[in-house]
Amino acid sequence: MRMYFSDHNPPHFHADYEGYKAEYDIRTLDRIAGTLPNRAHALVLEWASLHKHELLTNWEKAQVPTSLDRIEPLR
Repeated sequence: MRMYFSDHNPPHFHADYEGYKAEYDIRTLDRIAGTLPNRAHALVLEWASLHKHELLTNWEKAQVPTSLDRIEPLR
């Protein structure tokens, strides 16, 4: 998962998996660009739903920009 400083709206993050790339809206968790295999997509949604508040906080920090907080992986 990645976030880029001063990236475009809506608030989103990037997911990369074995050559596949997708972008997900943080608020709705809708995929807004790209594609991932079904299993990877499901894991991204599970992880993001658990960390939505942290993702939004990091998005706000990335707009400043200032360093982002590490978000725990899915266990």
